[in-house]
Amino acid sequence: MPYVVSATWIAEPGQEDVVRDAIEKLTPLSRAEPGNRFYQAYQDPAEPGVFHLFEIYDDEDAYAAHGSSEHFQKYGFGQAIPVLAKRERAFYTTIG
Repeated sequence: MPYVVSATWIAEPGQEDVVRDAIEKLTPLSRAEPGNRFYQAYQDPAEPGVFHLFEIYDDEDAYAAHGSSEHFQKYGFGQAIPVLAKRERAFYTTIG
């Protein structure tokens, strides 16, 4: 059953460009992962430091593989996450 992740990343003031750059690098690499079905990030125009990511994976193992991937280690944990003021994630399973 598909595994859905909804994440919100809030950049520290002045770090919005660092986070956006990391997301722009992560997106095509994440979409190319074998277990990824959908990966879309978006930015709140009223609050440019707020980023949302909506992701769908084949299953929870595919999501775990995403978090362990070389590109997420480099751009997520190495670039974006260190300059976040807040990081929230919610996990869902699909119906039907």
